[in-house]
Amino acid sequence: MINRRILIAGLASLAFATSAFAEDWKAKYPEITFAVVPAENASGVTERYTPFVNYLSKELGIKVNLRVANDYAAVIEGQRAGNIHVGYYGPASFSRALLTGVKTDAFVIDVNSDGSKGYYSVFYVLARSPYQELDDLKGKNLGLVDPNSTSGNNMPRFKMNQMGVDPEKFFSQVVFTGSHENAVLALAQGTVDVAANWWNADDDSNLTRMLNKNMVKNADGTPMKKEDFRIIVKSDLIINSPYAYLSDLPDDMKAAIKQAFLDAAQKDPEAFKKLSDGKNRPWETITNPDYDKTIELIKFVDSLRKKGS
Repeated sequence: MINRRILIAGLASLAFATSAFAEDWKAKYPEITFAVVPAENASGVTERYTPFVNYLSKELGIKVNLRVANDYAAVIEGQRAGNIHVGYYGPASFSRALLTGVKTDAFVIDVNSDGSKGYYSVFYVLARSPYQELDDLKGKNLGLVDPNSTSGNNMPRFKMNQMGVDPEKFFSQVVFTGSHENAVLALAQGTVDVAANWWNADDDSNLTRMLNKNMVKNADGTPMKKEDFRIIVKSDLIINSPYAYLSDLPDDMKAAIKQAFLDAAQKDPEAFKKLSDGKNRPWETITNPDYDKTIELIKFVDSLRKKGS
């Protein structure tokens, strides 16, 4: 009987200590910032992520603030400064963060509808244009996305190097548009003749998402269709984007954040589906070494820049 009482008392003390420990990180972090790279315009990101952020706040029991970054570097620097506790990166921007010493850990990765964990960089031209391959675009304007975008800059430069093309010499102008959406709009409006973008599948790309929202229009105001665009270059597979938290957050806090992400598809399916228009499967775990190949990619692209300077 005494042993049983001691055991019960011990278990109660352990439970209290565990609970108190959990409350410690909530007291230290009554609110956190969750930042997203600008894959689309700010209002689009806000609309897409607000239900999930609300879910995350409820699940963690603290306030989660959504921040839509102005550019990819803002997430890197925000985590470096400790102002962004959880960030949604592109593969190259996350790899750039690791390469430059940001203390951040990837914990979950996007999973496509077919179970794969990768996507592609593609070059779009307008279907009505005469351009059938990259060589046809010598002296024209190229639209890229952001220096830290994987599909919008790093992979395109890697692919062009494989094809023997130096973009700064081959094209009349290389323009950074600031977002994947802006790159498509620049192509549609004739500001650029070819644009880099991300592509998962024929029915799942930045272009198809924009077309579904009637964001891309002809000069006369009529909505454009997928058939109005043509892909002339497609890259090798790129590992999907990670979500990453600061390495020095309390372990139980990181565990709670990770579990909330892993449970999201089941606990709040509508919020989860909204993130990818219902295209993605539930997140799966990932670790920093999974991005070693992407780190090598951006090192290679950096070396190209140095040669060109």
